[in-house]
Amino acid sequence: MDQPHPNVNVILDFYRAFQRLDAEAMAKCYTDDVVFSDPAFGELKGDAARDMWRMLAQRAEGFSLTFSDVAADERVGQAQWTATYRFSRTGRIVVNRIEARFAFRDGLIAEHRDVFDVWRWARQALGVKGALLGWTPFVHRAIRTQARTTLDAYRARAGA
Repeated sequence: MDQPHPNVNVILDFYRAFQRLDAEAMAKCYTDDVVFSDPAFGELKGDAARDMWRMLAQRAEGFSLTFSDVAADERVGQAQWTATYRFSRTGRIVVNRIEARFAFRDGLIAEHRDVFDVWRWARQALGVKGALLGWTPFVHRAIRTQARTTLDAYRARAGA
C-alpha cells in the first residue's frame, strides 16, 4: 500500500489545526513568505496571511469545519473544505464550501488559494441584500474592502 506524499500530511495538519481554531499550528504549515488569496481578503503575504487566520480563529462563533478530497504531490495539492459559522456583522449562519489549491516548498505551504461562490456566501451572510446584489462587482469589492479593513485594524491592535 502506497504511503501518501508528506505534503498530504501538511494539508491534514493545517485543517486539523483549523478545526481546533489553533491559528499558531496553522501558521507553522506556511513558509515565511506564503501567499494566500481568496475572494474575501484578496491576496495576503507572509504575516498578513497568518494574522488573517489568527483573527478568524479568535472571532469564530458557532464554528465547525469539515474537509475532504485531500491530495498532494511534491509541488501542488488540493482539498475541499466547508466552514460553518455565525457571521458576526449580521448574526446569520453561513455554510461556506471552499476549494483550496496549494503549492509547496521545503515541506511547507508556499501558496494557498481558496475559491468559493461569493454570491452564495453573500446570500447567507447578508440576507436579502446579498441575494439581490451579491453577484455584482460592487458588492464583491465592498466585501473585500470590509474584510481588509477589519484585518488591518486587527493587525494594528496586535502591533503587526
